[in-house]
Amino acid sequence: MPSGPTIYLGDDVIDGDTFQLQAWKAAAGFRAIGVGQGDCIALLMRNDGVFLEATVGAQKIGAYVVPLNWHFKADELLYLLRDSQPKVLVAHADLLPTIAAELPSQMRVVVVPPPAAIARAYGPDRNRRAIPVGLPQWSSWISQQQPIADTNVSAPDSVIYTSGTTGRPKGVRRKPPSSPDQAAANEKMRAAVFDIGAGARVLVSAPLYHTAPNYFSLRAIRYADSLVLATKFEPEPFLALIEKYRITHVYAVPTMFVRLLALDQAIRDKYDLSSLRFVLHAGGPCAPAIKRQMIEWLGPVISEYYGSTEHGPITCCSSEEWLAHPGTVGRAVPGAVIRIEDDEGKPLPTGSAGEILARNTAHADFTYHNRQAERDQLQRGELIMTGDIGYLDADGFLYLCDRKRDVIISGGVNIYPAEIESAIAEFPGVQDSAVFGIPHPEFSETVMAIVQPRAGTELDHTRLRAFLSERLARYKVPSGIEIRHHLPREESGKIRKRTLRAPFWENHDAHSIQRHSNPDAD
Repeated sequence: MPSGPTIYLGDDVIDGDTFQLQAWKAAAGFRAIGVGQGDCIALLMRNDGVFLEATVGAQKIGAYVVPLNWHFKADELLYLLRDSQPKVLVAHADLLPTIAAELPSQMRVVVVPPPAAIARAYGPDRNRRAIPVGLPQWSSWISQQQPIADTNVSAPDSVIYTSGTTGRPKGVRRKPPSSPDQAAANEKMRAAVFDIGAGARVLVSAPLYHTAPNYFSLRAIRYADSLVLATKFEPEPFLALIEKYRITHVYAVPTMFVRLLALDQAIRDKYDLSSLRFVLHAGGPCAPAIKRQMIEWLGPVISEYYGSTEHGPITCCSSEEWLAHPGTVGRAVPGAVIRIEDDEGKPLPTGSAGEILARNTAHADFTYHNRQAERDQLQRGELIMTGDIGYLDADGFLYLCDRKRDVIISGGVNIYPAEIESAIAEFPGVQDSAVFGIPHPEFSETVMAIVQPRAGTELDHTRLRAFLSERLARYKVPSGIEIRHHLPREESGKIRKRTLRAPFWENHDAHSIQRHSNPDAD
């Protein structure tokens, strides 16, 4: 059995041989309870070595892992579980009680006590960390398994849930490679984007239920010498981890840069960061001033890629390329095709902004789990719509301008107005509402809701916010709520969101929007 990297989480250390043994035992355990190729296994966990053991174990038998956003409320989590229909749920003990009573009876549950580092970071009390009676605990369950031999199946990507304008999350289920040539091209593309190889010492502090840190960590499991998992991002401890473990490779989102730059110069100078060779960021474009300062601080080690859960990586950009083309998100990665089109689907010339369509031919095709019709709607010829507006320069570098759809990006996290508007509609006395993004000095955008009450009804902001807080993850709850008795509408009756949104965006440059990480979604 091949070895893997040493994994560090706080004071916990697992060597590569032990990790691989645990993963093969997990594969045996999953198979023993009926998980087969193409089935799903859900994970409700914070950053933890067990998250990766379960993921790799599932991949060894060709099963899909469904990482769940543990910030979600019970209704949101239960929707994802009903939609993905996993045969097994592996969950941290303190996250389980809110949904345990409503889990499908046929779903097997394996419980993981939060390790000490997570308990310190998030404070789950001892009662909530206890293993519910009758449910197996991960380490004891694993110890009973006999590792299976190499299964020689293709390891599928995780099913990451992402939403569209309809608001309900959709699971992006990647199909197997269509040929050995496509598999080889995909490997070449990921090597170019993620850079992780022999000798790499990798640090990931972003949540593993997001696409990019998930890919980055699993790449580290295959190729790196060591992987350090942080329970959450905290600026100075982040620098301390780089120095302590002589980190060479880091995954980041732009708000981490903002918070790191906000540290006193004496703190920044305190740590030796000379080991860094590659700092990859994604989750939206970084403000040019911030990125330039990071390159000046760390040197030309900052790389960026643009893409989506559906498309995979589309472009990538080194520090040198960015300095020569400030504001770009890079050129097409190996295997990617990019075209800019107008609203009628006609190709636009160089320098003209329009909708970005793309296809990464090195990436296997995908479907939305149980929602193929919605997947089909994205197809335009051989390319797939992104919902983003941008343009290409004469050298083939891509620049983002705006979002075509109404998706709010707060701290690199997609927030979908339709979902929030549906929740608002359930509050007594609401006639209608419009939810959209407004500028935020750190996270780029935050959620604003303008609510129309029914005639003769008075709405209370505090009660409405409390109502939404019970139904939505914290980062989705509007930070601003305004009550208006009349909303601007089209002749069809549709609310003119652009009219409502425009005053909030006056004097803000849409071409240099910062996309930072929202701590409520870490």
